[in-house]
Amino acid sequence: MSEPSQRQRLPDLPERPPGLERRASMLLLLLALLVVASGAYLLYARGVFESKQSLLLVADDSEGVIVGMDLTFSGFPIGRVSRIELSPQGNARILVEVPRRDARWLRTSSVFTLTRGLVGNTSLRAYSGVLTDPPLPDAAERRVLAGDATAELPQLVAQVRSLLTNLTNLSAADSALAGTLDQTHALARRMNEPSGAIGVLLGNDKEAQKLLKTLDRTNQLLLRLDTLAGNSDGLVKRADAVLADAGQQLLGPQGLARDVQASVKDVQALLADARRSLQKVDAVLQEAQGIARNVNTATTDLDAVRAELETSLHRVDALVQDINRKWPFKRDVEVKLP
Repeated sequence: MSEPSQRQRLPDLPERPPGLERRASMLLLLLALLVVASGAYLLYARGVFESKQSLLLVADDSEGVIVGMDLTFSGFPIGRVSRIELSPQGNARILVEVPRRDARWLRTSSVFTLTRGLVGNTSLRAYSGVLTDPPLPDAAERRVLAGDATAELPQLVAQVRSLLTNLTNLSAADSALAGTLDQTHALARRMNEPSGAIGVLLGNDKEAQKLLKTLDRTNQLLLRLDTLAGNSDGLVKRADAVLADAGQQLLGPQGLARDVQASVKDVQALLADARRSLQKVDAVLQEAQGIARNVNTATTDLDAVRAELETSLHRVDALVQDINRKWPFKRDVEVKLP
């Protein structure tokens, strides 16, 4: 069969619709735009286009620190490690990029720590105790305080070993603790004896018995003293009653004090009369000394005044005797005549 005949038997292809290439180009362009937009969004979400400030942290070594590691503040990431390099002094220089919106948590007094835990990754943290301090400037360099929990394991193991050794020595049969426990047991056994704690304090039972007898005698003496005190209280009450009766008899409305006061008033009146009589005697004596021709008259007046004075003194003596009869206490009264 010839070639022209074969071509004639092939099916006819449908005609290409108009604008197919243009539509395919638009679809490819849209797909490229979607990929670019997704990448731009991812970069934006990662903070690539955000304004940042740098922070340089200096540590003794960079063990456990990786690029992309977060710098946290109160548990929230506020920065990211962008580069790690070795300084000429042999220290690790950790460059951290902090967004401007989160840089407000970093102050000049902030402290940065690098902690390596027993279990888990290394963490880089920032602490700002005083948020009113000036903000941390851009490109600031700070020293990192490193804390490695695994570095303390040898010291902890040594301390535990020393503690176990001390416990072994304490629990030995010939240790001081065992001797102390034996002595405590002996002391408890002695305290359970009849003499009890008193025997332990005094050293032997004989002295304890003496002390107990002394205490019994002391109790008996205290009982006797209580009895005597009760009797004394009764005597005091009786004395108070007697004194109350005596006060009623002396100072009551019908007591002797009232009569004595009246008698004293009478005595004062009699003494006033005697004083006036003596004044008259003085006047008469003066007249007797100055005037000789009136001697007889003055002598007569003097006799009358003397008789009046003797009468007053007799009245005073009678009143004093009356007071002595009424007053319960004895008193000697002597009246001297002039």
